[in-house]
Amino acid sequence: MQTTTQAAVETTGAVPLAEASQPGRLISLDVFRGLTVMAMILVNNPGDWGHIYAPLEHAVWNGCTPTDLIFPFFLFIVGVSLVYALDTARRNRDQHNKLIIKILRRSAILYGLGLFSALFPAFDFTTVRIPGVLARIALVFLICGILFLKTTWRQQAWLLIGILVGYNLLMQVVPVPGVGPANLEPATNLGAWLDRLLLGEAHLWKQSKTWDPEGILGTLPAVGTGLLGMLTAQWLRRRTVDAATKVAWLFVAAGAAIVLGMIWNGWFPINKALWTSSYVLYVGGIAAAGLAALYWLCDVQGYRGAWTKPFLVYGVNAITVFFLSGLVPRLLNMIKLREANGQEVGLRTWLYDTLFVPNFSPINASLAGAIVCVLIWLGILWVMYQKRIIIKV
Repeated sequence: MQTTTQAAVETTGAVPLAEASQPGRLISLDVFRGLTVMAMILVNNPGDWGHIYAPLEHAVWNGCTPTDLIFPFFLFIVGVSLVYALDTARRNRDQHNKLIIKILRRSAILYGLGLFSALFPAFDFTTVRIPGVLARIALVFLICGILFLKTTWRQQAWLLIGILVGYNLLMQVVPVPGVGPANLEPATNLGAWLDRLLLGEAHLWKQSKTWDPEGILGTLPAVGTGLLGMLTAQWLRRRTVDAATKVAWLFVAAGAAIVLGMIWNGWFPINKALWTSSYVLYVGGIAAAGLAALYWLCDVQGYRGAWTKPFLVYGVNAITVFFLSGLVPRLLNMIKLREANGQEVGLRTWLYDTLFVPNFSPINASLAGAIVCVLIWLGILWVMYQKRIIIKV
């Protein structure tokens, strides 16, 4: 990692950035990214995992809660950002090899950060989780980046259709070795079998052992989410279409994707853990509609007041805050303190038990802890933003 001023920034993690004054810059994308990362910090850091409001939890299996929107929103943003970062350079084919090397390097660093986060603090390679959120971002960034350089938007659209239909057939037609007919159950579906075969149970999600929500096969439709972002960005960059028309048709396309996803849900249920084809369309449609609304407000109408600042602050250091917000609580809990009952606890747990538990009901104490976490990071990121410091990979 390295630090840089905003004027020289190209990417933050998997998310390409540029100075707001540069041609083609989308303020709406920065706001959307910041809102998404802020929500990610909120749901990933409750005070108590045993007490969480339902909208701040993932669906148990089939279905979609607000929390299930966050990760695909981020991958959608990765797709949009790739277009704005690479569209000009891709026209010069002599630059493609150089760009691919940069994409490979950034993907490797992202995966490395995810692996480090999974290993810390024990660094036990025998049980480290190989898949993960940063690992999936790295793979989607890598595959979509190369696809954008080497394919047209029409080819990308056909590829998206092929991925969604093909994934549906794989999951609901292909028998599962050692299990029997195709099924969509957590531990016995084709993706879970493939993860156990290639990665081994010791390297999967610790809460399940037998399957992983960021598994190998599910990366295929996750690339579809990135492709939706790429197609959206290429539409927004059309120079021959006025802004109002762009927004109107983007809303139409978003609505169509949502409806199609809900229809497809009838036989291939909306499911975040499996990243089903219906889920790709449903959530991708919501993401496109959200970006269209922000594009109209921020970039077309010019509403860029104080309300955008917290989201911009989060958005420009997205990967940094995501990575550190997972690391810092573990660091704090390595500092041991003794409670009044004589029990030894980590500093983070002690702070929560001291400041929140006595003053709120259990579920509201958990929510208050999560909100304070968001605000603390907002303060840190605000200082970094004011000093024009962005950490990039």
